[in-house]
Amino acid sequence: MAVGIDGMIEMGLCLDGAGPGQPARLDLEELLATRLLVQGNSGSGKSHLLRRLLEQSAGLVQQVVIDPEGDFVTLGEAHGHLVVDGSHSEADLQAIAARVRAHRVSVVLDLESLDMEAQMRAAAAFLGGLFEAERAHWYPCLVVVDEAQVFAPAAAGDVSDEARKVSLGAMTNLMCRGRKRGLAGIIATQRLAKLAKNVAAEATNFLMGRTFLDIDMARAADLLGLDRRGAERFRDLARGDFVALGPALSRRPLALRIGAVTTSSRAAPGNLIPLPATAGADLRAMILAPAEEMPGLAPRAPRPVGTPRVTPADLMRQLAAHRPEAPPEAPALDETENRAGCDAVLRGLVADADAGRQSVAVVYQDFLVRCRMRGLDGERVGLPAFRRSLSVARAGIADAPEAGSEEEGPWAQAQATAAGMPEEVQGLFLLIARAALAGEACPGDAALARAIGSRSPGRARRLLGYMESRGAIVCRTDFRGSRVIALPALACETAPGDPKADPAPAPEADAEPAAGRWGLFAAE
Repeated sequence: MAVGIDGMIEMGLCLDGAGPGQPARLDLEELLATRLLVQGNSGSGKSHLLRRLLEQSAGLVQQVVIDPEGDFVTLGEAHGHLVVDGSHSEADLQAIAARVRAHRVSVVLDLESLDMEAQMRAAAAFLGGLFEAERAHWYPCLVVVDEAQVFAPAAAGDVSDEARKVSLGAMTNLMCRGRKRGLAGIIATQRLAKLAKNVAAEATNFLMGRTFLDIDMARAADLLGLDRRGAERFRDLARGDFVALGPALSRRPLALRIGAVTTSSRAAPGNLIPLPATAGADLRAMILAPAEEMPGLAPRAPRPVGTPRVTPADLMRQLAAHRPEAPPEAPALDETENRAGCDAVLRGLVADADAGRQSVAVVYQDFLVRCRMRGLDGERVGLPAFRRSLSVARAGIADAPEAGSEEEGPWAQAQATAAGMPEEVQGLFLLIARAALAGEACPGDAALARAIGSRSPGRARRLLGYMESRGAIVCRTDFRGSRVIALPALACETAPGDPKADPAPAPEADAEPAAGRWGLFAAE
């Protein structure tokens, strides 16, 4: 381990600048106060760079490695890193991360055995445990995330939106808010275009490796402050060569070559290896032998299957195909009992002062709900019939002449006349007709307003004027100021009544129709 004064570690050799061939140093203390982004195509040497950084700083600072491919587990033997299998539950991973911070243990989170979505959830849980550690355990710690585009993708992929959100949130916390908690994020990615911008934008130090796509070269050059000609150099970099910039590396773009490492990767070697000289017959027999005859080759356990991604289109198809089970049919109610129950519900609505301020459609919906609560079939009463019955109930007409009585004929004629009027004035006309047939005083303005579901006497007077203009009624005022309303179609008139008289009390909510009397909802 090459460590200089003030926490400087050697990353390799400079290739240009004031001292070609001189050691390229990284200020570890400055790195802890900032963040590092490593970018390069596959095979450019990103993992080798991270390994060099981890080896050089192993004894100086706590290290946490998020390893999606199992490349860094070899650090455990050489430098004492604890290897944590990512197959633990999310709650266990959070608890492990909290203990890691408390005891300042360097760990490698091995996610090789998981699929991509499970890797994202495990990494999010572990990073969340590091981030939410107690304040007393906020010691300096390098958090290295290899293949960061997996955990902070720039766009939705083949994983569920929930997994992407939790993983992206954990990475954002690491890069944006981790510094105050002692967490120094070091992220490596194959392409900047694949990495979420709000994660990449928080990096202050950069190590840019070999890149071939124009868009990636332009973005890397923009981050390093290079012109278009300078961007072309990224295509010519050799494996293990990087251009560095940042307060922990160099104040000006500096090309460097990463030095050697002592631990090895478990990845496949990149050099040529001669094929084994095996006889054809023996090789064929060995390859095609049944699995049970090869006890040394136990089948590998399958990777945990992640939650399949459900798209909105899938949800719509499931909802369209869903057929709810039909509820058990309730026993049919007797028509007379149902009508009597609906009458009681309607009287309760009329007695409710708040119902008088609502429209007929709203009151009808409340009527249906109240009927269902009593086990009644309120839908037998259609909206037109409900409008007429509500007008009658609001008029305060609780009963009518019995069938066959002397008064029943004129009352039937009054109902027939009201049926030809607009629904808004039917109850008003029936209230006046009932008073005229009984020889009672003309109802006051307040009583007329209540008959139309209103508290405005002026509106009641306007409706009286409307009926008078149609010839349904004739109004006059006697010498005492009392009002008399005549009904030409019925050849009768009310007794004089004070227009300012108080209305009769509203019908009781639980009042039931008298036996043998007419209900509000007439039989069909």
